[in-house]
Amino acid sequence: IIALSRTCGSGGREIGRELAKRLGIDFLDRELLDSIAEEKGVNPEKLRPFEEKARNLLISRTVRSIHGKHTNSPEEIVSQQQFDYILKKAQAGDSFVLIGRCGTQVLKDYPELVKVFVTGDSEHRIKRVMELFHMLRPEARNLIRKKDRQRKAYHNAYCSKKWGDPSAYDIMFSSSRLGVPGSVDLIMNYLDLRMAEEAKSPEEQKEDLERRET
Repeated sequence: IIALSRTCGSGGREIGRELAKRLGIDFLDRELLDSIAEEKGVNPEKLRPFEEKARNLLISRTVRSIHGKHTNSPEEIVSQQQFDYILKKAQAGDSFVLIGRCGTQVLKDYPELVKVFVTGDSEHRIKRVMELFHMLRPEARNLIRKKDRQRKAYHNAYCSKKWGDPSAYDIMFSSSRLGVPGSVDLIMNYLDLRMAEEAKSPEEQKEDLERRET
């Protein structure tokens, strides 16, 4: 299970999609909400405005239950539905690459979880957003700031460790010089090394540690 967080313009979504393709496992991103909407029998477009957003206490409305009591906000309800869906897949033993959605926290009890954070140089991210969305530089820069602010607020609302905190991830790197293929190679190499390390006996791991210390 790979939980991939990313800054806007870093190519994290494309890296995650290509990684899932190479590994032959599921890719969970925007399609995740479509699956939930199908299960609930609702239009996914009604849920999308509340996806990956922290509740805004100033403008967010609450949902009133049939008993007249206030329940969670739409943002919190959609988030919990996604968390439940992700956990269900993990509990079923499925392998997948998950983009965002607080995967580092939701799946923290799974030892097979690999936590990745992808970022990039500011200039590279701006140019990438300009090309992808046919924007002028000021528009691209503003979009990056807005998206990163939104992702940070969402993550920090539900996770014990802050968004972008190095201690919250197994790998944290810039995709600017590697591109999508090189970034996928980097993660694949890490997976190979980690699997090889975990396959060693406790005695072999102890010997490796002693060898490194000397």
